[in-house]
Amino acid sequence: MSKFFQALFSGMFITFILDFFLFLGIKENYIDFYEIDVYYNILFADHQNVYIFFALSMLLGFIVTYINNTKLSLSVILLLAIIPFSSLIPSVGYKIGEMMLMSKDVTLKDDKYTYIGDIYYDGRDDIIFYDKEIKKQIKLKKESIK
Repeated sequence: MSKFFQALFSGMFITFILDFFLFLGIKENYIDFYEIDVYYNILFADHQNVYIFFALSMLLGFIVTYINNTKLSLSVILLLAIIPFSSLIPSVGYKIGEMMLMSKDVTLKDDKYTYIGDIYYDGRDDIIFYDKEIKKQIKLKKESIK
């Protein structure tokens, strides 16, 4: 049973490192590009897929702990690290951020106005929205949107 927990925690540690670089690339190349005011830890916590995280943790933990082939373990980890580390390249990080965070051609309504445009970032309390009619980025409070 202790080897199971060792595998789980080892996998979680490796996955946290890979996720750190993935979200760092998104922060540097997408969030900062649009000048969105969001703290890195909130970005990391709010957009972390728990199911993918635990599945990857279990897979990596199993490979590291139970397979006694160091070259194979290292090869798998390095292969899986390509995407998170490539997010540090500006064009790749921007594209990954766009795929994860942007919603195009969205219509939002509040009590007074109708907004047509793209959602750049859907945060905890605010939505960063590019309104195509006024050609400007605006911040909308989630509680005011219907």
